Amino acid sequence: MTAVPQTLSPSAADTSQAAVRVVVMGVAGCGKSAVGRLVAAQLGLPLIEGDDFHPPGNIAKMQQGIALTDEDRAGWLRQLGAELARHPEGVVLTCSALKAAYRNSLRSAAPGLQFVHLAISQAESLRRVGQRAGHFYPPSLVASQFEALQDPSAEPGVLTLAGDAPLESLAHSAVDWLAGAGRPR
Repeated sequence: MTAVPQTLSPSAADTSQAAVRVVVMGVAGCGKSAVGRLVAAQLGLPLIEGDDFHPPGNIAKMQQGIALTDEDRAGWLRQLGAELARHPEGVVLTCSALKAAYRNSLRSAAPGLQFVHLAISQAESLRRVGQRAGHFYPPSLVASQFEALQDPSAEPGVLTLAGDAPLESLAHSAVDWLAGAGRPR
C-alpha cells in the first residue's frame, strides 16, 4: 500500500486566519452582536455571544436596573475565557470588555487575542438601547457602561472604530485589520 501525501486545505494552511481570536467590544447598543456575526461569517469562524453566558442572577440584576459589579462579572469573564481557550483554531466573541482588567482576563485565556472596539456616544447608546425590544438590558444602565469604560485604544491589539458607521463597513474594516495580523494602521 502506498501512502498518499496529504495536502492541507486552504483554511488549515492559512495559520494567520486559523488563529484569529477576536473580541468585538463596546458599550451597550454599540453593535457588538451584529458586527460580530458579520465578522464571524466573513472569516468562517464560530461566534460566541457573550450575553448568552451571563448567569441568571446577573440578568435579573440588569433587568432590575442594577449595574453589575466586578464580582458579578468575574465568573462570567472566566467562562468566556474558557470558551475562547476552547477555540484555538479561531473564534469571534462579543463582550462589552469595558475595563482593562476584563480585557486582560480574556487575554490570559487566549494569548494573542485581538479587540475591535465599537465606540459610540452615550446619547447614541441610549437611543439604540431604548429601541431594542425584548432585551434584558434597560436604558437606565447606559450611564453605568460609560462610567466603567476604560478606553482600550492605547492597548496593543486593539482597533477602535466609530460605531455609528454602517455595520457592513465596520465588519469589513475589522476583517481587513485582522488580516494584517491585528496591527493598527
